[in-house]
Amino acid sequence: MGDGPGCFIVFEGIEGAGKSTQLRHLARELERRGHAVVATLEPGGTPFGRHLRGLVMEPREDPPTPMTELLLYLADRAQHLDQVIRPALARGAVVLCDRFSGSTLAYQGHGRGLDLKRVVALDAAVRQGLEPDLTLLLDCDVERGLARATGDDRMQREKLAFHRRVQEGFHSLAAGDPRWKTVSTEAPAGAVAQAILAAAETVLPPCPSRKS
Repeated sequence: MGDGPGCFIVFEGIEGAGKSTQLRHLARELERRGHAVVATLEPGGTPFGRHLRGLVMEPREDPPTPMTELLLYLADRAQHLDQVIRPALARGAVVLCDRFSGSTLAYQGHGRGLDLKRVVALDAAVRQGLEPDLTLLLDCDVERGLARATGDDRMQREKLAFHRRVQEGFHSLAAGDPRWKTVSTEAPAGAVAQAILAAAETVLPPCPSRKS
């Protein structure tokens, strides 16, 4: 589970599933209630990580091999854990992260076809026992998600078959772990936000007393 008195909630999903939008909604609501919130993302949650994000996400003529891609994502995670996530949890913050280990298993394991046991082992070595308290899988039709995805990074340029494998990977992860909660983003945004808040409330620490 998360280190220290804080709470670690991760948003996962395919391209265009609405993770970033719903993470912002939840962050605003938790801050309104008095929680200290740290909203972050992978890759790129640290200054060093932003350099790595460019290496793995920007379209290029010489893209990284699947194993190189995996190791760059894990390097980003190691930096992110040490500089952002663990310190925030130790001081009692609610950490909301756009992508974490689930994306590594879904994209590099299921999507790229790397040996899943090896991906799991390498990711576990980086995390050193830290697990999200809750992982929210925002689920939608693959083609609909791609149609509303913004940006033009390497992942969004992948073929439809790749994205279907990624989605199947996410579904497999969610089915096998009670700490995952699947929320369909085919519903209206307000209903999605309410479902996410209800799931988050099951793991949130007591809200700090507000100063008068």
